[in-house]
Amino acid sequence: MRNVVNLNSSWRFLQRDEIEAKEVNFSDQDWERLSLPHTWNAYDGANGNEYYRGACWYRKDLTVPMTWQNQRVFIEFQGANSIADVYLNGQLVGTHRGGYSTFRFDLTPYLAFGTSNLLAVRVDNSPVEDVYPLRADFTFFGGLYRDVNLILVHPVHIDLMDYGSSGVYVVQEEVTEPAAKLRVQTRLANDLPDESKVRLWIELLEESGHAVCASGAEVVIPAGDSRAVDLKMTLKQPHLWNGTGDAYLYQARVTLQRFNDTIDEVKIPFGVRYFHVDPNQGLYLNGSNLRLKGVSRHQDRKDKGWAISHQEHDEDMALIKEMGANSIRLAHYQHDQYFYDLCDREGMVVWAEIPFITQMSQSDLTGENAKSQMIELVRQNFNHPSIFFWGLQNEIQIGSKNADRVRQVVRELNDWVKREDPSRLTTMANMFMVEDQDEYNYITDVIGYNKYYGWYNGKAEDFASWLDHFHAVNPATCLCISEYGAEGIIEYHSDKPVVKDYTEEYHAVYHETVWRIFEERPFLWATYVWNMFDFGANIRDEGGVKGRNNKGLVTYDRKVKKDAFFMYKAHWSTEPFVHISGKRYLERPNDTMNVKVYTNCEAVTLRVNGEVIGTLSGGGNVVVFQEVMLGEGVSHIEVTAGHDGAAYADQAWFTKVAAANTSYTAPVEDKGEAVANWFQLPEHADDEPLEEVDIPDGVYSSRDTLQDLMAHEEARQAVVHVLGDLTQVPMYGMMEGFKLDVLASLDNDSLLFNKRNLNKLNRELVKITKQTGNS
Repeated sequence: MRNVVNLNSSWRFLQRDEIEAKEVNFSDQDWERLSLPHTWNAYDGANGNEYYRGACWYRKDLTVPMTWQNQRVFIEFQGANSIADVYLNGQLVGTHRGGYSTFRFDLTPYLAFGTSNLLAVRVDNSPVEDVYPLRADFTFFGGLYRDVNLILVHPVHIDLMDYGSSGVYVVQEEVTEPAAKLRVQTRLANDLPDESKVRLWIELLEESGHAVCASGAEVVIPAGDSRAVDLKMTLKQPHLWNGTGDAYLYQARVTLQRFNDTIDEVKIPFGVRYFHVDPNQGLYLNGSNLRLKGVSRHQDRKDKGWAISHQEHDEDMALIKEMGANSIRLAHYQHDQYFYDLCDREGMVVWAEIPFITQMSQSDLTGENAKSQMIELVRQNFNHPSIFFWGLQNEIQIGSKNADRVRQVVRELNDWVKREDPSRLTTMANMFMVEDQDEYNYITDVIGYNKYYGWYNGKAEDFASWLDHFHAVNPATCLCISEYGAEGIIEYHSDKPVVKDYTEEYHAVYHETVWRIFEERPFLWATYVWNMFDFGANIRDEGGVKGRNNKGLVTYDRKVKKDAFFMYKAHWSTEPFVHISGKRYLERPNDTMNVKVYTNCEAVTLRVNGEVIGTLSGGGNVVVFQEVMLGEGVSHIEVTAGHDGAAYADQAWFTKVAAANTSYTAPVEDKGEAVANWFQLPEHADDEPLEEVDIPDGVYSSRDTLQDLMAHEEARQAVVHVLGDLTQVPMYGMMEGFKLDVLASLDNDSLLFNKRNLNKLNRELVKITKQTGNS
């Protein structure tokens, strides 16, 4: 029978490349001792400085008893970022390219039974031109950051080498209330030197363990070969998986029997459901309309990076559930199988995706690594009922230089997924500068847009006009907002919050405004807050915080729920509560303050220093007591509410001070303006006229992309003279694929790509004639 042995303990680690480290006689006595999961970027991955990207080594002694010698022994890595070379006793067992999926190798031919073996793993998170992601706005933590296991099986077994999958696929061919018609495909492998006949036996079990359906087949597998066996099965009057309301799971118990022995067995949880998305009304699950209230999630946390435990996955899920969300976009890569299991059990509707993000490789124009990671994502996660959407790309338009090839790869990914799994929908997250009628909006079944009105451009209210226009232009396109958000740093506070002040107050007001706009538009099939948690992004330096994206509703260490968290909880959760916002704005420089309360209770009563001030209706979920007087010194603020006979309360303390506390102000300029100043502008006299420059055909201009301008020496000199050497700043790679005119659409007149600067640049560029064939 199958046996799984965890290998997380007792590893030795070296944080540098050492070519001899694979050898048995190489000394590792001075290496660090540790247990998995592990990353070497736990601290430098989110501090804003350079973080270590390179090869490191892990070694472990592996004693294999003689009793295993008639078994097959596989090693399973559930996550190693991003290229892993696995050696046993000095011999290369295999290489895996991609940092997020499960992969396995057969160790049997390399093992010495009855004695010690040396397992050595070289893991490298260096930038590699044909392994995704190439570039993205998050830290690429290196290491063996998930579990490592040995799997012992009979030589005839359910296939372990099918792209890291379970080898069992519960295909939902037709699901209705009367019956769920299933096809259970099981992939079998025979590693014996002779053909083998086995009985495949499958039982479908209710949650109670009672079998409700069974089927079997006699299967002959040729020597050294594999076979896929399909069995039709039907669940009558199925108990449907119905999201957070009723996340009911069945279990498929799949066994192989040979003579009188059961030689292999796996148990596969699954749920049955049916769904579709309507371009006007959004998602329908099991025939009922379901508004998807979504958040996006990155898997890292403070001082641990990606090397997190099951307990920490549980904590993330508990916070998401507390807020009342019912859908999660698991960005921007394959997450831990444990978390997909949590989503199944908790009823979360999931968008799962691959790290085909920001930029496509120039050395591999066929997208082979993207396709490989797509195969692994789909096959490893096929049986999760929580997954409704397969994500093909995220903002791949940003830095990709060959637009036609990128589109072709996206089309091919979509075609492959639809053949492999027609039961789910394909989707993608388009860069917010993709035009409304671009082909990207029509390749997949449904689409999302990453839009940041109110932060990177425009104002939050602009969502309304854009959404209405897009829906009018594309009435048959199923649209969601796949990312939206603003930075919120709990250090900073203001009575009059504005964009780019990084205050907790602007963060909350932004989400209040945007939530209202989304709620009024039922054609949105989902919205996904960016992000549920702050996360590591070492390229960033914003609001005085380096190495981190602070758009989360919860802090990086999961210790503080920002006020915006409670705004969503007021709208989304059925758990009664009251919450006073602005608690961290301790020192108040005015005689009065507005007390804002988030609640889902019917009415809220305010007390100041024990005295009742008043009661307001909580029907709008956001209650504001205006111009509340503060006494001298410290004032105790308390709010209470009742619901179904139970009482709920919250309290805070504020100190009246003579002058505003300057530490509440972020060290940034241009507060109130869009956050788009990626580059430092050279000093020039501001005397350029505003009149547009006439741009004839056949010359360079702001209509060209940054990369095309920088590729031509004379044009590059013009750009450097006017805008500075943009290639030397970290964000250049994120922007080089865009035309300067498009970048200007993100800017305003005080920042880099404004009208005066483009006029100045165009006066130089139009003097440069393009050679035939240049665009």
